[in-house]
Amino acid sequence: PHRQEGKPMLRRFASQAVRAAAPAGRRLMSATATPRTAKAVFGVATGAAFLGLGLSSVTLSAKEAKADWNKVRKDISDILDEDEYDDGSIGPVLVRLAWHASGTYDAASKTGGSDGATMRFTPEAGHGANAGLAEARKRLEPIKAKNPEASVADIWILASIVAIEEMGGPKVPFRPGRTDKGSGEWCPPDGRLPAADSGTKPGNIHHVREVFYRMGLNDQEIVALLGAHALGRCHTDRSGYTGPWTRAPTTFSNEYFRLLSEVKWVKKNWKGPMQYENADGGDLMMLPTDLAIIEDPDFKKWVDVYAKDEKRFFTDFSKAYQKLTELGCRNLEGGKGWF
Repeated sequence: PHRQEGKPMLRRFASQAVRAAAPAGRRLMSATATPRTAKAVFGVATGAAFLGLGLSSVTLSAKEAKADWNKVRKDISDILDEDEYDDGSIGPVLVRLAWHASGTYDAASKTGGSDGATMRFTPEAGHGANAGLAEARKRLEPIKAKNPEASVADIWILASIVAIEEMGGPKVPFRPGRTDKGSGEWCPPDGRLPAADSGTKPGNIHHVREVFYRMGLNDQEIVALLGAHALGRCHTDRSGYTGPWTRAPTTFSNEYFRLLSEVKWVKKNWKGPMQYENADGGDLMMLPTDLAIIEDPDFKKWVDVYAKDEKRFFTDFSKAYQKLTELGCRNLEGGKGWF
């Protein structure tokens, strides 16, 4: 479907409505959020088919020619609204694509990360945590075709940044210069992305730190980045889990933290993997590793800060997300990042 004029404004209006509803303890769905079940949007997932669709051999460097990044931004913005996809927007799955491409970075070996767009290839495309992300990659292929000077790796990251801004979130600095690897030999090993459950509360806390510390991130950055779970939902046909984290899954806000702090979370009584639901209705979900950040005092102090101060959350998220998406990138415009 063609993008309808006014939807960015509607999303921002929905974001305002989400925040205004806080005292009532309930949240409005965003203006584009019509509950549906289908593709995976965000979170941990299992099993995926790789759709190469002609991009697997791309090796163009963004330095070989100058892309018109304002045009690329507009081209991305024009495809975000998709009424038949999940909650009416592909924004959340674009954020998940960039997050999973970036979150494989290992600071010790200096491997993985967003540079290379290696998820185009097996085995990374088939890693369990990347299930459903072929949908995101497929939707960005026309953007690459329209903008051949831009690398796929840069397009993936910029798409997530545009999506975050369009869904009411903060502006995140974007610096191009990523290149595209030519084969799967550059793929990082499986198991570098966060799992949903390690089996015990102490195990989940340790696992979250282990994954993010490996990238070179600290406790504050971990909590800020997890705030992106305000977006999207889990699907049984991808991760095995089900449901959204918030009632406005296409609106970027601090709602994830408010819900973690204020809602009573109980184990969901079902045949699927262990997850939590809100005791006052069961329409929301949290993963065991989500609850880890309120069960550890060093994590929880940041949850409390962000639950009360959305402006602070937006500022910290913007910095942490830029850092995440630039990890391992050696040739970005402007040289080394602020971090």
